[in-house]
Amino acid sequence: MKGLLLAGGFGTRLRPLTHTGNKHMLPVANKPILFYGIENIRDAGVKEIGIILGPMNETITESIRDGSKFGVEVVYIDQPEPKGLAHAVLVAKEFLKDEPFVMYLGDNLLKRGIKYLVDDFNESKYDAMIALTKVEDPRLFGVAEVDKGKLIRVVEKPKQPKTNLAITGIYMFTPSIFDVVKKLKPSWRNELEITDAIQALIDKGCNVGYRMVDGWWKDTGKPEDLLEANRLILSDVKPSCEGTIEEESSIIGHVVVGKNSTVKKNTTIRGPAIIGRDCTIGPNTYIGPYTSIGNNVSIDGGEIENSIIMDGATIHCDKKIVDSLIGREAMITANSTKPSGCRLVIGDNTYIEL
Repeated sequence: MKGLLLAGGFGTRLRPLTHTGNKHMLPVANKPILFYGIENIRDAGVKEIGIILGPMNETITESIRDGSKFGVEVVYIDQPEPKGLAHAVLVAKEFLKDEPFVMYLGDNLLKRGIKYLVDDFNESKYDAMIALTKVEDPRLFGVAEVDKGKLIRVVEKPKQPKTNLAITGIYMFTPSIFDVVKKLKPSWRNELEITDAIQALIDKGCNVGYRMVDGWWKDTGKPEDLLEANRLILSDVKPSCEGTIEEESSIIGHVVVGKNSTVKKNTTIRGPAIIGRDCTIGPNTYIGPYTSIGNNVSIDGGEIENSIIMDGATIHCDKKIVDSLIGREAMITANSTKPSGCRLVIGDNTYIEL
């Protein structure tokens, strides 16, 4: 079995962060989102992974290289234009050959990974299998209709969905999928929809199964989704400290402090939280729960809660920053105004005064 990991697209809903980098490389709990996908595919027993790349791909290839640091073999496959998930299957045909494969959308995060899903598929006689979860607003997703335990219909982003069963970004296929994707016509979005391909398999009488996702699942396509995913992953963080905690400072709850990082005096870190390597936090600073701080970050004064601070950022001000995404190498300093709180989405290499 092979893996197909999709990392294309433009990430328009995450701008300005995605003006300067691929959305799949944004960090959640100090790890790029795409790395979780590689690890989940690997832990399911799949060691050959094809990564679908769009135009903005330099950080992906530079970080992952041949995949050996993850214990897998990686092949890069270009998809110059985002023409749909089924189109990604077509361009990967040479890599996939005639083997079954798991297709994983690179901006997905799952609490339990995908091993149990892949095991179910391999033990079944399914021609295809999809992973489902219940959502509050199914209009935003592909939606599945099930009757007496059997998958009967899938629809992409219906205006009036008949169920709340969303199709997550995890799919398993046998080579039978290639025959149907070759015959697909573009949808109203001018894309080759994977839901149309799955429906074609159902209409042909193929054995298409489904499995409900165990635990939480997150599509990290919007800033609020990134922050929620960060909260979910930090909830399971195990405390550790490879840095220095100065006197008159306190660490409360589950907190990770990276190598060569220093928490200066009169500073409180309340977990769950994670601080990367080579950081300076404080003095006179409060880092609240559900905050991830990347590597080489300097924070002096103020309060930060429920936020993601990326590598190389500098925050020197006495304000309260909440529910925010701060890009790489961004700088925030103080001025004479004193609002009670700030909510920010700041791209890489940005300078702001508060």
